[in-house]
Parts: sequence; C-alpha cells; structure tokens
Amino acid sequence: MSSDREGEEVPATQTGNRFLERLARGPAIVADGGMGALLSAAVPRLRTPEEANLRAPEAVVSLHVSFINAGAELIETNTFGANRRKLGHHFLEDQLEEINSAAVKLAREAREVTGRDVFIGGSIGPIGEPLASRVRREIFAEQAAVLEGRGADLFMVETFYDLEEVVDAIEAARSASGLPIVALLTFDEGAETIAGVTAAEAAQRLRELDVAAIGANHGAGLLAALAALERMGKDGIPLAALPNVGLASLAGGRVIYPHAAPEYFAEFAAHARDLGARVIGGCCGTTPAEIAAIHSAVEEERKPRAPLQFDERELVVSLGEEQRETGLSRALRENEWIISVQLDPPLGGSSVGLVEVARALQESGRVGFVDINDNATARAGMSSLMVSATIERECGIETIPHLTTRDWSVMGLESMLLGSHAEGVRNVLAITGDPPEVGDYPGARGVYEIDAVGLTQLITNLNRGEDFNGRPIDGPTSFFHGVAVNPNADDLDLELERFQQKLEAGARFAMTQIVFELECLDRFAERLGGSWPIPVLVGVFPVTSYRLALRLHNEVPGIVVPDDLQNALQDAGSEAAEIGFEHARMLIAESRRFAGVYVVAPFRKPLRVLELL
Repeated sequence: MSSDREGEEVPATQTGNRFLERLARGPAIVADGGMGALLSAAVPRLRTPEEANLRAPEAVVSLHVSFINAGAELIETNTFGANRRKLGHHFLEDQLEEINSAAVKLAREAREVTGRDVFIGGSIGPIGEPLASRVRREIFAEQAAVLEGRGADLFMVETFYDLEEVVDAIEAARSASGLPIVALLTFDEGAETIAGVTAAEAAQRLRELDVAAIGANHGAGLLAALAALERMGKDGIPLAALPNVGLASLAGGRVIYPHAAPEYFAEFAAHARDLGARVIGGCCGTTPAEIAAIHSAVEEERKPRAPLQFDERELVVSLGEEQRETGLSRALRENEWIISVQLDPPLGGSSVGLVEVARALQESGRVGFVDINDNATARAGMSSLMVSATIERECGIETIPHLTTRDWSVMGLESMLLGSHAEGVRNVLAITGDPPEVGDYPGARGVYEIDAVGLTQLITNLNRGEDFNGRPIDGPTSFFHGVAVNPNADDLDLELERFQQKLEAGARFAMTQIVFELECLDRFAERLGGSWPIPVLVGVFPVTSYRLALRLHNEVPGIVVPDDLQNALQDAGSEAAEIGFEHARMLIAESRRFAGVYVVAPFRKPLRVLELL
C-alpha cells in the first residue's frame, strides 16, 4: 500500500499505474540523488550503506526528506547492494529481509513526514560477481519480492554494465512482481559499458522486455549519460538519466565528488528532457542542491542554452614496427633449443647489479634469454616488467618477465602491460602468484581479481586490440605470452583442467615448475593426449645442499626431490653443490627433447649458472 495526497492508503499496483501514466503524459519525474555515498560519509563505520537502515534509520529518513524537499518526486530505497550475495560479503545475509523491509519503511516515513505524494522505487543493483543465470535470478527475485511486499511502487534496476545480468534482474523482478521497472545501465563517454555493450545495443535488447523506461545512471558523469540517451531514444520509449556528479577522488579514506554548479545540472536536465528523458535525477555525489536545480529546470520547462555535441572517439592504428615477432617466438617456431636463466629482481632501489649479471650472461654466448621473477615467495622486489625493460634496453638480451595477478587489479595489470609494451617488452609469463601469507607481509591480502587464466585472456585480448571486457583499445599489442604448469601438482586433475583453460585463453608456451626428473612431464603429457600442445621450457634448479633439497621437497608445493638425489646430497656433505650441479647438467641434457630449459641462477652466485651450460 502507499499514501495518496489525502493520506489514504492505495494499492501499490495503483501507484504503479500512476507512475506509468505520468511517464506517458509528463512532465518529467524528478528523481533523487546518491544515497550510498552520502550515508557512508554521514554514518561512521558502516560495513555497507544498506546497514544504515538498521543502525542509523534517522539518517536515512533525513536524507530522503532532504531530497523530497529539494523537489524529488521519486525516491529510491537504500537497498542498492541489499541482495543476499552482496550482504553476505559483510556477514549480513541473514538480515536481508530486515534490511530491505526497513528501507521501504523509512522511505514511506519520509513521504509521510513531507506530505508529498512521491513514488518509492525499490533499488536493485548488480550482484558484482560472475554467477550462473539461474542463481542470479533467484537472488534478484528474492530481493524484489521483499521490496514489493513492503510497499515499493516500482523497481529501479540500476548501475548494470553486463547486459545479460540486467536482463536476468528484469525478468527475475517480473517473475516476482507486476510493478513497473526502470532499467538503467552505466556508460562511459563513448556510450559503452565496460563490457563493451553500446547504448544502442542495450536499448534494442531492453525494448523486448516488460520495462517502463530504460536509460543510464552512475557512469562517467552528465555528458556520458546524455551520450547514452542520444543513442537509446530511437523509438519513443521513455528514458531515464541519473548520472554521477562527476569523477570521484579519495581524500583521507573518503570518496569525494566534485562540487558541480547547480547551473550545470539545470542545463543537463534541459538536454536530458529534449532527448526523451522522463525520469531525471542523480547518482553518486549528487546532493539535494543538484536535485533542486533539476527540479527548477523541469518545472520551468527550461530549454538548453548551448548545443549538445558528441565527439566520436578516434581509434589510433598501431605502427607496423610494433607488431613484431619476439626472439623467443621466432626461436620456438624454428625449433631452436631455448636456454633461459631465471633471475630475481633486487629487493632495493638499484638495478645495477642485476643488469651486470644479465650483461655477463648475454656476453657469454650461452644464454638466449633471462626470465625475471615477480615478487617470488610474496617478497616485495623491483617490478619484473620495469626491470625487464631496463635489461633489454641496456644489455640487448630478451627477457621473459613473470607477472602475478596477486598484486594488481585488472586495471593495474592492463596499465602495466601497455606501459611495458611501449618500452619494448613482449614476452610475458602469466602466473597467479604465491599467497601473501608466505611472504614478508603476513597481514596483507592479495588482490586476485583474476588468476593466471584471466591474465592470459587479458593479454590475448590486448593482442586483438581489446581490453579485458572486449572494448577496443587504441592499438593492439604483440605480446608472446606463456603460462606456468606444474606436472607434480598435488591435485593433478585440477592442474590439467587449469592448463586446458590456459590453452583456451591463448597461451603460446609453458614453463614448468622446477623438476628433478622428466618422467613427471611424460605422465602429464599422456593425460593431455600423448603430447604437449605448446612448447615447454623445463625448470632446472642446481641444488647446492642437502638442507636446501629438504626445504624444497617438504615446503614448496609441487616440487619433488627424488630420494636418491636427497641421499646423494646428504652423503656428499660439503661437496653437495657438485652433486647438485652434476644432476642439473644431466637434466639439461635430457631436456633436449623439449623446447628448452630455464635454469634458476644460484643464490648470491648467479654467474655460476654458466658452469651448467
């Protein structure tokens, strides 16, 4: 039920019908602004803005009232992230019904306090993680049922970038309720979502569904929303625009938004109305001041005071010399046997010593490549990509930097890759990385937005001229990317499955975990169908002591030091290093039937590796 102007209770379906009538006849409905950012700033120590419905209900009501007094005719419940999955990340999933029910109750209280007949939109946001369509629909339907049952007048399905997920949300809400649905996606300045869906494509798909209005919210600001509306409004379907106030920044741990002049929002509202918007409001960072400006523009039927122009993004074609084959790729293609030496980056701020070692290896004539670890064993060292660029520039030897997903977001990985590509680095080994608990920062947590499979796919996309989400970049890259494989993994079935996924993601070569016998590679190849589908570099480690062999065998996952080698090292005593080196020489010779080897340089005496070659 909801209240009409005389305070009478009317069915929510009747209010929903009034919402549809208002969309059809006008004028445009003024919506509210950003709830989450303002509540997070006002209420300390919230695990999520939706928790304020229980911990600080007076703050929620006060914010609703402020927006209504500023002229909002549609207020949204504080439930954007109140689905079971998102609440579960904050250990609040058992309070799903309580949080959503309270949100509608608080919005109704604000309506009663002001005495204004505003619409209450039940806010439903994306889940924020990949799930099967069936699971997503169950989650969305559960939240929609609670919101309708407590008196929401319509659903605001908002801030989606994945078209299939917003379709799931719409159809799930429709399965649970007959209330009107406003469907909103978030776009950049080019009117595309981060998944590469254009506004025109989104509109075409959403028109097929039972929605009252479609449009843009959140996103890259006011002009981005207008660009999306311009491409969505081709057949008269009601549109909605609720953009962020602008680009956010961080200050003292708080998210800060720019202070846009009210005149700027008034001009935005005028343009939005001309483009077919029948719901106009704001999202993150938008305060009652901006909503008041929108209200004035709508009430005065303001006309735009400047023409609206959209600049098409120009794609820059990469130069031909950038699309070159790497030395490693050429050597593997021509069946040259590969010798690489694995080096650790320095733990300090100077790369001079590492560069000298790389130069000596290059000048020896016995080493074709050096591969560079990336914060191995979760110890923070110099960036593998940056030091690789230095080595290639100063020494003229090609590198194979490792790149872990532990320490970078997807955006950070993409940025580092593009920068290293510009510096001439082309070979990359994609790895997930050791967990931070084993390193120098036991309280730290890894990023792990993607794993080695995802990183391999990212690099494949960059080579196609696309980012992680399939959107075009200014010019394709020409990386030659490989992956790690562990033929001695404890869970060999899982390792085989992941290796197949890496192949499907576009891996071009593989480097094994350190091995001390080759039979494990043969067994792994048999499980793959009898042969290795891509070139393999065998990992060789010249063990210098019995104690080191014990540590590798017992403490490092996936490394197996055979008993006979352990016994020989123990019996050799002070001469153990010679035994370890002789075993490494034998393994290198036997590895001639593979594409090549990479040899781990001895600790503190890296040039001793030349004794093996």
